[in-house]
Parts: sequence; structure tokens; C-alpha cells
Amino acid sequence: MNKNQTKLDMLLFISWAASLIATLGSLFFSEIMKYIPCSLCWYQRIFMYPFVVILAMAMVKKDYKVYSYSIALSGIGLVIALYHTLLQKVPFLQENSLDCGIVPCTTDYIDWLGFITIPFMALVAFTIIFVCMVYMRKLIKEEK
Repeated sequence: MNKNQTKLDMLLFISWAASLIATLGSLFFSEIMKYIPCSLCWYQRIFMYPFVVILAMAMVKKDYKVYSYSIALSGIGLVIALYHTLLQKVPFLQENSLDCGIVPCTTDYIDWLGFITIPFMALVAFTIIFVCMVYMRKLIKEEK
């Protein structure tokens, strides 16, 4: 096993672990803590949940080309999570936000250390996946 393959395997594992932790965390908050997800939380889930299966299959099959669609999916999720985080923390955006459904998207169920919210945690997970996939693409392109 060469050095690059070890790096690629580690990047896949880190991405998969981030998606698994994010998925389990969101299920914990909604099913155990009974926090009702807002509309933006549902969109973030739509983009996060498939990563658990996609990246697990990529690890088993050693399919390093998973980056080609993972960059797009994680990028979209990242933008949604960034917007949701800003919506919760920037007063100007809160004043001009649209109705988000049963639960307003500005609801802070948790606010650890003054900045760690559920959308912020999703933002971190999407960023980890995005950065790992971009780095994976770079490593594969260098091998050619």
C-alpha cells in the first residue's frame, strides 16, 4: 500500500465518520431530545444522510472517485448550513427571514459557548467532508 492510498483511505474514513456523527447527532436531537427540525434542518439532513452509505461503500470498494459527486453534495449542504447558521446569529437576517414552517429557522435549541448551534455543527461536518473530498481530488490528480 503506497503512501497516497493510505492518505486516501484516511480521508474517506474521516469523511464517513463526520457524516455518521452528524447523522446520529441529528437523530439524537430529533428523536431523543424531541427537538422538531425546521425546514432548513430537513434540507441539511437530505444532503447529509446519504453520505453515511455512500462513503461507507466507497471505503469498502476503495472507490476514490467518490469525490466527483461528494464535492457537489457537500458543497450544497455547506451553503445551506452556512446560511442557516448566519440566519440564527445575524440579527439583520433574522428580521428579514421568511416563514420557515412549524418551527422558525431562527430557533436555537442549543447555544453552547455562544456560537455552537445545531446548524453550526452541520456546517462543521459538511466542511470536513468538503475539504477531505477536495484534498482527495488533488491527490488523485497528482498521481496521474
